[in-house]
Amino acid sequence: MKINTLTTRILAGLIAGLALGASLPGLHLAAQDQIVSTADALGGVWLDALRMTIIPLVFALLVVGVAQLAGTVRAGGFAGKVLLAFGALLLLSTVVAVVATIALLQVWSAPAAAAQALRAAAHGAAKAIPASPPFAEWLRSFVPANVVKAAAEGNMASLVVFALVFGIAATQLEEARRDVLFRFFDAVQATMMRIVHWVLWLGPLGVFFLAFVVGAKTGFGAVGVLGHYIIVVSIMCLLAGVLGLVVALVGGRVPPGPLFGALIPVGAMAISTQSSLASLPVMLEATEKIGVPARVRGLVLPMAVALFRITSPAGNIAVALYVAHVYGVKLDPGHIAAGILVAVLVSLAAVGVASSITFFTTLVPISMAMGLPLDLLPLLIAVETFPDFSRTLGNVFGDVGVTAWAARWTRAEAGQTKA
Repeated sequence: MKINTLTTRILAGLIAGLALGASLPGLHLAAQDQIVSTADALGGVWLDALRMTIIPLVFALLVVGVAQLAGTVRAGGFAGKVLLAFGALLLLSTVVAVVATIALLQVWSAPAAAAQALRAAAHGAAKAIPASPPFAEWLRSFVPANVVKAAAEGNMASLVVFALVFGIAATQLEEARRDVLFRFFDAVQATMMRIVHWVLWLGPLGVFFLAFVVGAKTGFGAVGVLGHYIIVVSIMCLLAGVLGLVVALVGGRVPPGPLFGALIPVGAMAISTQSSLASLPVMLEATEKIGVPARVRGLVLPMAVALFRITSPAGNIAVALYVAHVYGVKLDPGHIAAGILVAVLVSLAAVGVASSITFFTTLVPISMAMGLPLDLLPLLIAVETFPDFSRTLGNVFGDVGVTAWAARWTRAEAGQTKA
């Protein structure tokens, strides 16, 4: 783990905030309540500054992402088929993560006393979300009759659908207009990213204030919840990676022995670097060992590293479900379905974004779509460096798996051609 990074500085802010907050009651200060109230306000200001960028950022990311994906599809039928495989596997991994997370939390729930204290210390109380409307009304809710109203109310699911439709329609314009439009949204995206960087630069301080409040109200009880959270989310990310292995074994029909042998250096590189991009050379060697043709691995693996993060929607939906679990929010199938949709689509839009930023650009829209409070997310990003090992490991296994699957398509097509 690198020492001087944004994530480690935020982690240091979390530890310092919890420690100082937990020790505050023992000091018996007359101004203790005022200190906690001031820290709560400062942490809330930082969190609101981060929230204000989410809707324009996600909308711009989706529009630009549609443009990039459309260009990839136009590059050739095989590339389009690979993109469809990416989408199908992302959706499947997210659904599996939903089922597995709900089941795991029923069997092994968060420490009850610590979770209750954490809820009491939250900057904003969680409110019971309304039940999903009848199916017809629920289906109509994905199409915003008033986009401005949907944005003001944070109706993220309908905004994501509108952004997709908008981006697809823009790809049909003549080249001059299309380029101007996409350059505009690319500039919006870059501007929002700059603001997010500014806000996250203050992240260690913002998390310190929020953790200080939690520590003052819960003591060190929050540590147990955070440790439990790390294990649950890490398991879901590794489960997504297992799905990638299944794709290689079943879809690509790679024998288990050669596959696992080839993946040993890939896993070692992923754990040591926490970077799929840094693991690309080793993945190229691994796919060569299991018989993937050069033309396939040379196309699919770079696409997978750039666009396909099988643990992103799976891990993120697990985070959202964990937040709901801690707050005691009962999610119905409608809100879970909205979360799945947003998790998959936003994960595709947020490729190429630093992980410290991706956490918010993906988790906030998912949480908004599911009607969940956002106040716990700053504490969770502080410990994201630990599940990130599992995220990277799952991603590289998924990349190798989908590449082996794609190699089987080419062998099948070659056999048909010869026949």
